[in-house]
Amino acid sequence: MIITKLSLPRRTFLRGMGATIALPFLDAMVPALRSQSKGVPRFAAVYIGNGANMAQWTPATDGVNFEMSPILKGIEAYRDRMAVFTGLDNFPATDQGDVGGQHPRAAPAFMSGTHAKPTEGADLQAGTTIDQIIAAEICRDTKLPSLETTVDRIDVVGACDHGYACAYMNCMSWRNPTTPLPSETNPRFIFERMFGVGSTVEERLHRAAEDRSILDGVTEEIADLRRKLGSRDRTKLGEYFDAVRDVEERIAKAESTNSDFSVPDQPVGVPATFKEYIELLFDLQALAFQADITRVTSLMMARENTGRAYPEIGVADAHHSISHHDNNPDKLAAYAKINSYHVQMLNYFLKKLESIPDGDTNLLDRTAVLFGSGMSNGNVHSNFQVPVMVVGGKSLGIRGNRHVRYPNGTPLSNLMLGLTDRYGVKLQKFGDSNSAIDLTTI
Repeated sequence: MIITKLSLPRRTFLRGMGATIALPFLDAMVPALRSQSKGVPRFAAVYIGNGANMAQWTPATDGVNFEMSPILKGIEAYRDRMAVFTGLDNFPATDQGDVGGQHPRAAPAFMSGTHAKPTEGADLQAGTTIDQIIAAEICRDTKLPSLETTVDRIDVVGACDHGYACAYMNCMSWRNPTTPLPSETNPRFIFERMFGVGSTVEERLHRAAEDRSILDGVTEEIADLRRKLGSRDRTKLGEYFDAVRDVEERIAKAESTNSDFSVPDQPVGVPATFKEYIELLFDLQALAFQADITRVTSLMMARENTGRAYPEIGVADAHHSISHHDNNPDKLAAYAKINSYHVQMLNYFLKKLESIPDGDTNLLDRTAVLFGSGMSNGNVHSNFQVPVMVVGGKSLGIRGNRHVRYPNGTPLSNLMLGLTDRYGVKLQKFGDSNSAIDLTTI
């Protein structure tokens, strides 16, 4: 255990049984962080494919205290932290002499502002995404530079849409123009990346077979640490370790449930329902932020062209087919229902971040959560006036309780440029931007 005095360094770990357990922010770490009074910022991106029912997404009024739209009502509790943007175009995702490829271009263009190169091979090319630009600035000393997750299968390879490789649809984060970052689907693998559970496959399997928590290997270290901490820190530590155990138990339950399937449709370790799956992935991201394992995450809540159905909310047809609604009232209603469900899942993440103290505030105030889609009207694959908002980030100076409407032709990249500025990255231009949106004055 790396502890030399009561005034703990921020990068304090417990080690044992092949695991490395980072600690959450504690009061005992404050003296070591007096020079960092503003705290450590985080960034999270959540992507929804196939666009949205824009009539139900877009607020009817603009400015402060805007009228909440039906789809966004699911996060009305966070109105004071919401900045909703209407009129921003994801123009780089549009057809520019290409044949098809509307879905593969949408996701990489969303955070890169770059038109993806048409190819079915390995010569992929898009653009560095803002999450990776931010990560290069704020994750220099974290265990993981970033964490990419998804709920949809990424084992589909080759061409997925008219001359475009599947990697374009599978990845929303790009480390550089030729390197997409695959999103992980399996909570167990994400957990192991974060904490480690053994130096070899055999050790990991042995630990899992004995149903032992990674915390069991550092019991003495935990007890020793507790004795050195004040009551408030002991409470924080207990809540953090309870969260780690809870996530482990839910992963183990999912693995047990799926173990009877020889060829499952989803990876072993994936919860049976979409709600359980999303909540587990969000909890893993919150843990990563809480323990400062990484400060940048992304989640594809719905991949472009996804065929997922949502029977739990009464939508039995595939998401992609519903998005091609042909203005059918029933399909439009189902489309809005899916969008609303995704926003409700986002509410879970926001509530989770808000519940976790971080210095003199909480993780939601430290985190800007970017939520949106690279398409607007999925029926015609429109990339104009896409649905997008930023929630949280109060400590970053981001103003909430705003619905801002921009003139036609305003690049989505203007928002991305404004976001990078909040993280201390000073860029003159990003993608097809023509100016930065100042998130402190919107």
